[in-house]
Amino acid sequence: MDVAKEKQDVENQTKGKNTMSTENGNVETGSNNKSRMMIFLIGLNVLLSAFGNTGGPLMSRLYFRKGGNREWLSAFLETAGFPILLIPVYLSFRNRRRHDPLAPFFLSTRKVFLACVVLGVLTGVDDYLYAYGLSFLPASTSALLISTQLGFTAFFAFLVVRQKFTSFSLNAVALLTVGAVILGLHASSDRPSGESNADYYKGFFLTLGCAALYGLILPLIELTYKKANQEITYSLVVEMQLVMGGFATLFCAIGMIFAKDFQAIPDEAKSFELGEVRYYVVLVWCAIFWQFFFLGAVGVIFCVHTLLAGILIAGFIPITEVLSVIFFHEKFGSDKGVALILSLWGLASYSYGDYFAAKQKKKEAALRAQILEEYTRN
Repeated sequence: MDVAKEKQDVENQTKGKNTMSTENGNVETGSNNKSRMMIFLIGLNVLLSAFGNTGGPLMSRLYFRKGGNREWLSAFLETAGFPILLIPVYLSFRNRRRHDPLAPFFLSTRKVFLACVVLGVLTGVDDYLYAYGLSFLPASTSALLISTQLGFTAFFAFLVVRQKFTSFSLNAVALLTVGAVILGLHASSDRPSGESNADYYKGFFLTLGCAALYGLILPLIELTYKKANQEITYSLVVEMQLVMGGFATLFCAIGMIFAKDFQAIPDEAKSFELGEVRYYVVLVWCAIFWQFFFLGAVGVIFCVHTLLAGILIAGFIPITEVLSVIFFHEKFGSDKGVALILSLWGLASYSYGDYFAAKQKKKEAALRAQILEEYTRN
C-alpha cells in the first residue's frame, strides 16, 4: 500500500509540474504576442506620423501657393478625412460581435464621448490658427515655429499629467524658444514677396498660438485615457479620434458657412493654377495626410506617452524643411539654418533626457525586484 501511495504522489507531482509548465508557456506566449502587437502598433503610428507631419503641411501650403485663399476650408481639410476611420471602427465591431452577439458598435462611455467632443472643438480652433498662419508663412518657417510645440507639450504635460521636468527638457524648451525668436527678428529675409510685415507677424503669432494650443491638447488626450474608467484599447483610441475629428470638422464647417467658403469652392477651382481637377486632388490628399497626422499622434500617446508624440512632430521638421526647399524653392537663409540647428539640438537634448529617464526607471525596477527576491529567500 505504501509503495502504491508513493507512486501515486510522484505521478501527481509530475502532472502538477507539467500543468504549471503548460500554463507558464501559455502566459509567456500570450505576453510575447502582446509585445509583438504593441511593437507593430508603435511602428504603424510612427509611420502615420511621418506621412502626416510632412505631407500635411506641404499639401496645405501647396493649396495657398497655387491660388487657394480660404482659411476655413484649409482648416476644414485638416480633419475632414475622419470618415476613413469608420472602416477600422466597423471591422473592430464585427470582430467583437463574433465573440459577443450583444457587443455595442461604439466602445466609449458618455464621459469619454463628451471629453472627445471638447477636444474636437479645441482641435478645430487649432486647425484654424494653423491654416490662417500658414496662409502668410512659407512652409519651412511654419514648420520651425511648430517645433516650439514640443516645449508647450512638455510644460502642459507637467501641469496636466504630472510629467516631471528635467534639465534636458528645460534645455530643449529654451533652445526651441530662442529659435522662434530668431525667426521673428529676421522677418524681412523670409517674408514672401508682396506681403506686408503686419501680415507676416500675424501668421507668425497665429502659428505660435497653434503650437501652444496643440501642446495643451496632447496632454489632455492622455488625461482622458487615464480618467476614462474603462479599458483603453487601440480600437477605442481610433473611435475617440473619429469623434474628435468629426466635431473639429463640424466646427470648421460652421466657419465655412459664415465665410461663404462652400459657394466659393467652384470658382476657386476654376482659377487654380494647377487646373480644376488637380484642385480637388489637392484637397483630397490634404485631408488624407492630415488624418494620418492626427491618428498617428493619438496612437503614439496610447502606445507610449504624450511626449513621444511631441518629439515626433518636432523630429520630422528637418524633412519638411528639405521638401519645402525642393518643391517650393523657398529661401533658406542663415537665420533658418540657425533656428533649425537649435531645433535639432533641443530635440536631441529632450530625446536623450527621455532615454536617460527610461534607463533609470529600468534600473530602479531591477533593483526593487532583486531586493524583493532576497527578502523572499530570507
